[in-house]
Amino acid sequence: MMGEKSFIPVAKVEDVPPGQVKLVEVAGKPILLCHTKDRIFAVINKCSHAEEKLDCGRMRSGWIACPVHGARFNLETGAAMNPPATQPIETFAVQVANGMIEVEV
Repeated sequence: MMGEKSFIPVAKVEDVPPGQVKLVEVAGKPILLCHTKDRIFAVINKCSHAEEKLDCGRMRSGWIACPVHGARFNLETGAAMNPPATQPIETFAVQVANGMIEVEV
């Protein structure tokens, strides 16, 4: 059935140690896995402000910053936390099964 989402294994848990990010591609989308706050989050690798890549940005407790203009995004909700970004970024559900990180797309 079209439109149904499913979890796709994208990386091993040990490939994304705490405080690190890993860029993966799922269904043609660049998705950034972010390990912070004892969780793994998955967000689109694109700032909503200038469409810059986020994989080189600073990540702290639950947010990632765009390396170009410093806009920060909440990794759980995708919400823009400060200017110049005003729009959220896309987030993806994550689950861990058998040592694999799975992303819902």
